[in-house]
Amino acid sequence: MLKPQVLALLLMVAAKWVSAQSTQANDLTAITAQQWTPAQAAHLLERAAFGGAPQDIARLAAMSPQAAVRSLVEVTRADNKHLLAFDESNIHDAGLEPFPASRPAVTTQAKLTGEALGIKVKPTGNRRMQPVVDKFFYWLRASRLETDRLAYWWANRMLTTASPLQEKMALFWHGHFANNEEKVRDYRKMKRQLDLFQTQGTGNFRELLIGAAQDPAMLAFLDAGVNVKGAPNENFAREIMELFTMGVGNYSERDIREAARAFTGWNYRGLEFIKIAAKHDDSTKTILGRTGNLDGEQVIDLILAQPVTAEFIAAKIYRHFVREDLSDALRKQLGDILRGNRYELAPLLTAIFMSNDFYSAPSMATHIKSPVELAVSTYKKLGLKEVPGVPDFNDSTAALGQRLFHPPTVAGWAQGKSWITPGLLLERGNFARDLLFPNINFLPPDRYIDDETIRIVSSKIDRGLDISAATKPEGKGMGGGGSEAMMSAATAMADRDEDFNTRYASFRGWQLATQKVKPIPRQAAQLDLAGMVRAQKLTTTAQAVDYLLARFLNTAPYPADRLRLIEFLDGELGTDQIAVAQTYLEEPLRLLLHLIMSLPEYQLG
Repeated sequence: MLKPQVLALLLMVAAKWVSAQSTQANDLTAITAQQWTPAQAAHLLERAAFGGAPQDIARLAAMSPQAAVRSLVEVTRADNKHLLAFDESNIHDAGLEPFPASRPAVTTQAKLTGEALGIKVKPTGNRRMQPVVDKFFYWLRASRLETDRLAYWWANRMLTTASPLQEKMALFWHGHFANNEEKVRDYRKMKRQLDLFQTQGTGNFRELLIGAAQDPAMLAFLDAGVNVKGAPNENFAREIMELFTMGVGNYSERDIREAARAFTGWNYRGLEFIKIAAKHDDSTKTILGRTGNLDGEQVIDLILAQPVTAEFIAAKIYRHFVREDLSDALRKQLGDILRGNRYELAPLLTAIFMSNDFYSAPSMATHIKSPVELAVSTYKKLGLKEVPGVPDFNDSTAALGQRLFHPPTVAGWAQGKSWITPGLLLERGNFARDLLFPNINFLPPDRYIDDETIRIVSSKIDRGLDISAATKPEGKGMGGGGSEAMMSAATAMADRDEDFNTRYASFRGWQLATQKVKPIPRQAAQLDLAGMVRAQKLTTTAQAVDYLLARFLNTAPYPADRLRLIEFLDGELGTDQIAVAQTYLEEPLRLLLHLIMSLPEYQLG
């Protein structure tokens, strides 16, 4: 278990590297073949991929630096025939469109029209709108569960793809154009947006930006439906300038107001982008010094024409892949590369990954891994071929501060030191422990409902109570024993006169969703650390410790920490000779690896 004071130690380690002096820092000239070593290859895999096992590092180290970088940046050349398409649960039907903004909205629609979500209101009888409300809650739950399956699918692609930079860039853009399923409420839109990031993430930024701006998930998240002629909504116009392209201070409030008018009429139908001419403001606008009858795509081109845009995007990519601090001169150089290549991203990525700056002391082993990076790189270094179902990947990364498809705000996730509060460092140690020693009391979160109210209703329904009795709030029953099932006739009739029962609808929604959404496989990680050690023909505990340190850390620990790890393994085995402990080697090695994964250095990539 990590101790709170590890935070101070981690910050000290990171600060030591960041403050290190190097003549190669800020130097974008290309690294030479003579400078290329396994350490540089491992660093490239840490940043441009999700780390690598020893054989991955050896393969890259055997190439020239140009060939190694090209093998990662040219993502379309990779053979990914082994990757499976997302196995959808087929939970959506046309009646759900357009999905109402709230439960009151769906019941209002049902009252006015006699139908909502493809279900007609019952002409007579008890709770006439119950099936409508049941379906509303069903889709909320089903989309959330399917989104969790989508996250697993994506994590498996990160782990097993032959083009890891494709997924690394998709993860970057997911945090840049950040949309949250809780507001979008449609896994299909989140999947479509992910497809965009995967296919365009290393391509042309203009095409990516237009694709993101016209993406149904983005349009839903930033309220495109209410951005209409005569009543423009500034949400998207503000975010495209502030967060997606230029940064604060490089535009005026008037630019935002005018741009919002240019984007009026942009909307979606189902999963397709549409322009509604009747809702578009086609009058004259003045934006970033240009006057005319400007539309959304023209505004995007005006934004891209600003030198600050290329600098903003290039600098953000640099900070993600290299280090947080960069000089104004380096920022301008990077922006010039992006603009000079007409916003093609591959030349910029190549220049970064080939540069002396990328392999300089301030850049190596100074990046604090995000939770998703930490999890996937751990699986990779353990030699896993699939993401384990125990512990749950989504819950594990969420506990560390990052859940895929659920960024906290439109600004995405904070990076760097925000990942390493004392509490989050403890959770990182817990993640390692749960992976190495799976919890035998594990409850699959996609099958187990953590909502106490829903569980109480479910329990009462299972005991044979009717809807009225099962959904009556706790503490308001008719007494103890079996009397809770014997409500008075007057109370029962009053309950059954209502249009719907929200508690029951929430329960029924989960029940239907669980029936339809396919379960996440729940196999624990299949580990064989003893086999790793035997394969290396290691004979002493010191050799075993050094091998695991080299495999799992990107920077050497303090000598005193190494000695303590050797002493720990000696104590667990009762010997310093591996051969003596062959029959009981696995568990002590797992305990040792837990300690290694709890070191400050393990958090750095």
